[in-house]
Amino acid sequence: MRKIIFIFSTGILFFSSCKVFNNEKNTTSNLKPENNNMVNLKKENAYVIASYNVENLFDTVNDSDTNDDEFTPEGYKHWTKKRYEKKIEHLSWVLSHLSNELPAIVGLCEVEHKSVVLNLANSKLLKKGNYKVVHEEGPDTRGIDVALMYRSDLFHLIDYKEIPVIVPEDPNSKLRNILHVIGNFADTDTFHIFVNHWKSRRGGREETEFKRVAAAKILKAETDKIFAVNKTANIIIMGDFNDDPKSKSLDKVLDATDNTKNPDFDEFYNLLYDKSLEGEGTNSRDYQWFMLDNLIVSQVLRNGKEFYAEDGQVFKNDKILYYNAKANFKTPNKTYGGKNYYGGYSDHLPVYFMLKRIL
Repeated sequence: MRKIIFIFSTGILFFSSCKVFNNEKNTTSNLKPENNNMVNLKKENAYVIASYNVENLFDTVNDSDTNDDEFTPEGYKHWTKKRYEKKIEHLSWVLSHLSNELPAIVGLCEVEHKSVVLNLANSKLLKKGNYKVVHEEGPDTRGIDVALMYRSDLFHLIDYKEIPVIVPEDPNSKLRNILHVIGNFADTDTFHIFVNHWKSRRGGREETEFKRVAAAKILKAETDKIFAVNKTANIIIMGDFNDDPKSKSLDKVLDATDNTKNPDFDEFYNLLYDKSLEGEGTNSRDYQWFMLDNLIVSQVLRNGKEFYAEDGQVFKNDKILYYNAKANFKTPNKTYGGKNYYGGYSDHLPVYFMLKRIL
């Protein structure tokens, strides 16, 4: 794995070179937009910033270095090329329907390799976005990583690095890295984007909390380095945190709240905090919603002079929901439930916000 070291000294950031890949593979879809909340982004000088846990976007090839056997044609889930292409088509439909403009930035969770992200980026509905991909293989035993897609016509990549998540109480844990991407929109100031996928609640929410707290501490240490150089840094934090906004990891450790009354420069604002309090969420269990996917920004993006981050939104189109008539409850229409193939979209709903440029 390529290693890049960030050197913070005398207020100057030095960045080394990086690799950005592009490739092509088409999928087909005749579905038409159904989002009733669309705005003219070009007229509004706005960018769509999105985050999506895509639920096990694996290719069909067995990787001897990871535990991905179930996602092969011979595996117990019978993951075939046809099912894979349907998954790409479904995900591309979702991302192309968040707004009448394709997202400028998309953070992705649960992708196996760079190739699957490239297939998604170059699908029929997303290809016109001219997306490029940032991804590195991580230590997860199942082989799932985070990645970032960005529109090369809107966002200029400067550099990126992977941040290992080491848990002092369990140093042998193979937790997913945090992806730190640096770039800018046109001639604007630098943006720091962090894509996260923290430890799941499998094994118990309380029992696994210390690993998510450890990830939050590591992320906070990274952002503190940035604030030490620039107190008004543009920082966007996204991903599947497997914790809701009021959890210790986000609310206390990362200090990401909905506070608007004289916040300190190193406090963060969670764009989905209030929606979580209202009972909204991105993942459901036992007929209850949990806001496990979050969008968090530095305070300057809520009260700055160049950009304004609007409140976060959960994309809850009926097409990507399954209605349980017996429980009278709609839940994310997922691809699999155990070994049962449902052919849905994902077990998470995507989240996004409008980043408006103030002219």
